[in-house]
Amino acid sequence: MRESGNELPVSWELVDLAELAAPEPRAITDGPFGSNLKTSHYTDSGPRVIRLENVGDGFFIDHETHISGEHFENLRRHEARSGDVVVATLGHDLPRACLIPAWLGKAIVKADCVRIRPDPSLVGASYLASALNSHEIRRQADSFVHGVGRPRLNLKSLRRLGVPLAPLAEQRRIVAALETHFSRLEAAVAALERARANLRRYRASVLKAACEGRLVPTEDEVARREGRDYEPAERLLERILVERRRRWEEAERKKLISKGKEPKGDGWKKRYKEPAPPRTADLPPLPRGWCWATLDLVAELQGGLTKGKKRRSADELCEVPYLRVANVQRGYLDLEEVRSIEATVDEVEKLRLLAGDVLFTEGGDRDKLGRGWIWSDEIADCIHQNHIFRARLYLRELSSKYVSWFGNTSGRDYFFRQGKQTTNLASINLTKLRELPIALPPPAEQLRIVEAVEDHLSIADSALASIDANLRRAERLRQSILKRAFEGKLVPQDPNDEPASVLLARIRAEREAAEDGKTKRGKTKRGNDKRRQREPSAE
Repeated sequence: MRESGNELPVSWELVDLAELAAPEPRAITDGPFGSNLKTSHYTDSGPRVIRLENVGDGFFIDHETHISGEHFENLRRHEARSGDVVVATLGHDLPRACLIPAWLGKAIVKADCVRIRPDPSLVGASYLASALNSHEIRRQADSFVHGVGRPRLNLKSLRRLGVPLAPLAEQRRIVAALETHFSRLEAAVAALERARANLRRYRASVLKAACEGRLVPTEDEVARREGRDYEPAERLLERILVERRRRWEEAERKKLISKGKEPKGDGWKKRYKEPAPPRTADLPPLPRGWCWATLDLVAELQGGLTKGKKRRSADELCEVPYLRVANVQRGYLDLEEVRSIEATVDEVEKLRLLAGDVLFTEGGDRDKLGRGWIWSDEIADCIHQNHIFRARLYLRELSSKYVSWFGNTSGRDYFFRQGKQTTNLASINLTKLRELPIALPPPAEQLRIVEAVEDHLSIADSALASIDANLRRAERLRQSILKRAFEGKLVPQDPNDEPASVLLARIRAEREAAEDGKTKRGKTKRGNDKRRQREPSAE
């Protein structure tokens, strides 16, 4: 039994979680591991599988995963029924618990989830689930949790957690009070979540309008209104292609010289491969002054360094920071944890990120393919691994932000269609990325688009930050309510309630008597069996 950090009311007791389970075999059980349950066992219908994704902080999340009825029967010892408590034992905020709803039907728990069947004569299921989500229990669990990236609480430690046990009548009053408080809090949280969803839709609509030429007046409209000429996107693309060829020739010349082959004449220039034009048959029409290009036309693309690459003994290595897929999100970079990798001097020189580089991810869930953002020299000498592609634009007149916004919005459908799906992940290759169609606006219009998008998004981001702050405040309030509840301060104590110590003593005595009865019956049965063996046959 654990010691509570707070003094409990005199009628309460701190009881190990294991003692609150029903007196039946496997009243506390974790889910099957290994070959008993794989992703390949999942079906479109049938009994449910309760996974980590289903266990919310006090509520059940309805993400559907099914197995066959036959497989369910083989895993019956992991069954979870209505009124059971399911606890997540992997991740943050451990333990995290919820009740199994009555509508769920047949279900089993998966690995990293624990099913608890409470003894109703000692503790109510709702009371127990709420207690397991309280700060007091999580404070205890911190000393048992191991692992940093993926914190874990094992079954043995979970069973030892001390639960503040109130008298049964007070448990019911606490649950009723929690339901009243939380129903109001959940209504406020739901309103905030709706507002956040609306703002995210607004952000998406702003970016979509920007990439379709509907956010600001087009350069063609402005130029006609002002009676002047302008550079259309086709002319910009011509300048980009000139610069593209110039860079290729410069790189090719250096390569030949490094091999001791001084270029003579212009014959070597014929090796330049002209980029393929975009396939426009299935692309929508564009505003006047715009044109379709591909990412290959406007940017130099580069894959990253393969982790664990074999080296020659003569290679001189240096340790540098590098970006992983986790660092490159849709519309922003997450640089909270940037790891380092060993690379040669030549690799660092080739893969070093420069300000303005546009980053695209290679793999992950299908709807996350090609996500990315802009590198702004946040970390010196940073490179990228092979699951991230880098696009370095040929001309400054082409906005890196616009290209990235286009890839994250209009390009999203392209990556979804073109991605190659394996068993668990999808991916795109460099060839498909090169063929990404880009709707190219005139240079002056790009500047206005970027300015307008940033104005709109700054307002949305400010509102989102306010919503997130209020959601965090709501969670703190929820924990404050739970803290008061399990310190005995949410509802008044009734001196007429049977104290938890008396209840515990009675239940323990009943369990011991039941266990003694089983032992005596077992001995009697064995004795009868022996007498039957000694008695002569009636024949």
